[in-house]
Amino acid sequence: MTTGQEYCIAGFMEGGRRQTAFRKEGSRLKSRVVIKSSKSGMCIILDPDCTFEELLSDISAKFRENARFWGSVQMALMLEGRELTAGEEFQIVNAITDNSSVEILCLIDNDANRIERCEKALNQKLMELSYRTGQFYRGDLHRGESIDSEASIVIIGDVLHGARVAARGNIIILGALKGSAHAGISGNEESVVVALEMAPLQLRIGGFSRQYGDKGRKLGKGAMTAFVENDNICTKPIKKSFLNMINFN
Repeated sequence: MTTGQEYCIAGFMEGGRRQTAFRKEGSRLKSRVVIKSSKSGMCIILDPDCTFEELLSDISAKFRENARFWGSVQMALMLEGRELTAGEEFQIVNAITDNSSVEILCLIDNDANRIERCEKALNQKLMELSYRTGQFYRGDLHRGESIDSEASIVIIGDVLHGARVAARGNIIILGALKGSAHAGISGNEESVVVALEMAPLQLRIGGFSRQYGDKGRKLGKGAMTAFVENDNICTKPIKKSFLNMINFN
């Protein structure tokens, strides 16, 4: 006989395949991955004893087999049950978004240490990219100041109101963008602009331009990326491990 919790999880699976995400403990079956939804988003409870590869496989299978159930939605995600590195958290987000139409907007976490680890991992990765290309700037850009880069550029600081940054490649701002940014100045429309706080006066990518007024209104919560889609500049919260998709040459 199935417990109420096990019945709920089994209901997400299809026919004879529904036991693939379960393992035996004594005489009962226990799911390695338990998915719960709430008004604040989605919570995934992870088995602390199995391998991470097994968890990732189960997460991929559950979301792939039940993609129609979830539909196309945007959600915040909370991960519970075991300690995870920042890299493992990114892999879980990728597993969800690669196997469904669920878009993870952010990770909700009450663990301040884990939040700090995630930010540190992101900063380290961007630092590695900047050292490899040689395009790196530390400090704030104030009104009347500007930077032009012949490649992509990473700025550790804020681009404030009245400041400007331009690059032939991508622009990554580990701070607030409140001034103007022009990525892909050579006409590269595949370039992106990324900022931890996106509140620009103007964004330009390749030959496309978009004005946002002079009030410094935030375009969204948290880190955002701007890109060209259907001949328009669009902005979205960062999802997946976007760094793997960015060409920093």
